[in-house]
Amino acid sequence: MAANSITSPRSIALIGPYSSGKTTLLENLLFATGAISRKGTIKDGNTVGDGSAEAKSRTMSVEVSSANCEFLGDSFNLLDCPGSIELLQECLDVLICVDAAIIVCEPDNTKVVAMAPLIRFLDIHHVPYLIFINKMDRVSAPLTTFLRLLKEITSRAIAVRQLPLIEGEEVVGYVDVIHKRAHRYVADAKSDMADVPPEMVGDLEVTRTELLEGLSDFDDSLLERLLEDDIPALQEIYENWHGAFGAAKIAPVLIGSAELTNGVHRLLKSLRHDVPHNSITADRVGGPMEADCVAQVLKTYHTASSGRMSLARIWHGSIKDGTILNGQRVASVNRMFGQTITKVSEALAGDIVALGRMENLKTGDVISTTNEPVIPKAPAVEVLSPIYSLAIKAESRQDEVKLSDALHKLGEEDRSLSFQANSETHQMLLRGQGEIHLQIAIERARTKYGLPLITEKPQVPYKETIRKTVSRIQGRHKKQSGGHGQFGDVFLDIKPLPRGGGFEFTDQISGGVVPKQYIPAVQNGVQGYCDEGPLGFPVVDVSVTLVFGSYHAVDSSEMAFTAAGRLAMDAGLPQCSPVLLEPIYVVHVHVPNEFTPQVQRLISGRRGQILGFEPRESWLGWDTVSAQIPEIEVQDLVIELRSLTKGVGSFDYSFDRLQELTGKLADDVVQTRSAQKPS
Repeated sequence: MAANSITSPRSIALIGPYSSGKTTLLENLLFATGAISRKGTIKDGNTVGDGSAEAKSRTMSVEVSSANCEFLGDSFNLLDCPGSIELLQECLDVLICVDAAIIVCEPDNTKVVAMAPLIRFLDIHHVPYLIFINKMDRVSAPLTTFLRLLKEITSRAIAVRQLPLIEGEEVVGYVDVIHKRAHRYVADAKSDMADVPPEMVGDLEVTRTELLEGLSDFDDSLLERLLEDDIPALQEIYENWHGAFGAAKIAPVLIGSAELTNGVHRLLKSLRHDVPHNSITADRVGGPMEADCVAQVLKTYHTASSGRMSLARIWHGSIKDGTILNGQRVASVNRMFGQTITKVSEALAGDIVALGRMENLKTGDVISTTNEPVIPKAPAVEVLSPIYSLAIKAESRQDEVKLSDALHKLGEEDRSLSFQANSETHQMLLRGQGEIHLQIAIERARTKYGLPLITEKPQVPYKETIRKTVSRIQGRHKKQSGGHGQFGDVFLDIKPLPRGGGFEFTDQISGGVVPKQYIPAVQNGVQGYCDEGPLGFPVVDVSVTLVFGSYHAVDSSEMAFTAAGRLAMDAGLPQCSPVLLEPIYVVHVHVPNEFTPQVQRLISGRRGQILGFEPRESWLGWDTVSAQIPEIEVQDLVIELRSLTKGVGSFDYSFDRLQELTGKLADDVVQTRSAQKPS
């Protein structure tokens, strides 16, 4: 489709590493198109993006912000995504549903690796993207190394569209590689054309040849012509350019400085000419859609003024108030412009709008006017597994009833956030992608839902077991206080089981020395004691046998024999050489291979046993280091790992076994447990 025939709305995500300037770029795009009359700043807290209380307090994006604008008759939905790796889920849920993405980055070689997870996702799902190198107002170093590093993390051809026009140490404009002409920046306006400096002609020709070679991957005949020095005309170059970009074969590179508005107008022109039409994207994600209307939810909000809002991309058809989607009636159709919500009468294919009060929808849902699957292979995003947890509780007991509802809403707004009641430690755990991620959630619970929370470190579910066997340990419970007394008398054999053996209770009673009706009571007493053994933790891998006892025809009861069972365990287990057990996890740490040696040292320093490492599957230049690590060492592993790997390291883990813990570490655990007991 020719560029000038594209009229339906197109959706574009602004993504990139933390502090790269995405929100500032959004502000300048909106200002340049007349969508806003005055530019806000991050410092003043008055930008369209980052409008929530949590974003303002942290001066960073914490959730997706939506806005829309028009440029030369074309309509765009712009989605400003968080840059923190801990908020990656927000980006991925959006990227699956956009026509294209702008990767905003700084010309900093050390930060290229931070783009790898996003670029890999875009490459896998064939989402078109261009790279906007921001903060190019002064020359710090040549872009040669930066561009080389970019090429190492993408499967696409890097197509440098602009070279910096430099005077002294200041970037005053750019040279258009395709047109071979220079442009000088003008504040808040289109650039002025200028002559290409003679000293740049050589670099320009080399860069242009590389650009055309990149396009040849899209058109085989172009490569043959280049080999014969038959340079195509501009019109043919542009046809190949548009096709290669839409087919996710090239990654164009533009430069500028959003804060100074440098390069913003040229970026808008690229979006207008190059971003695919909705129908092309719809074919990419699932082919023809037969229902009257098909949409997909990419974000869930709970707003103070309008209640639940489901931000959705319309793939096919249109949506109005009252449209029935997945059996639910749309209460309202709205545009979100930062924190401002405005009702609209209708939304068309390609639009991104907020659907009001669709209570049963969740992020990722594909919705339609039919009950049949309308996108058989609908694009889906896996929910990231939690790697960091905090134990939480309401600051006030009166707010405990609000806790579950607030946590549920937080989890709906951010799918990588979850909560779980730990039955072993009796703590409520808030789980997510890192320390900052959970701090944002806790702040949101307070500011948005009026729920102050107290946090503490999660307890490790230690266990204890025994090493030695003891025989015929007596437990005798006898009380006489007028009327019927209490009497129960048992003898137990106690022995260890192999690791993972659990708990075993048998009896070898003969001659009725303990009546059959009281044997289950003895077992209850034994198991009750095992809830907290001599070291203060649940007892596992132990076998108990009832071998002898006695009873009183009048005074014996189930209660008495339960107490006798506990007394026998209390007397016998300390003689069995009790030992502490700690949970051991199998952990797979994923990092760029330049960090593999440091990660191995990190694991060893956390009492980990390294099992080996190998290239990470389908990740070019990444390794997976496998190890066995105690749970307590895994709890805050992500903090040190991210610090060590420029923010991109991650891991997954699963429980493996319980292992004996001895020495000072075990003594400290037991002392801490003892101190926590009520006096």
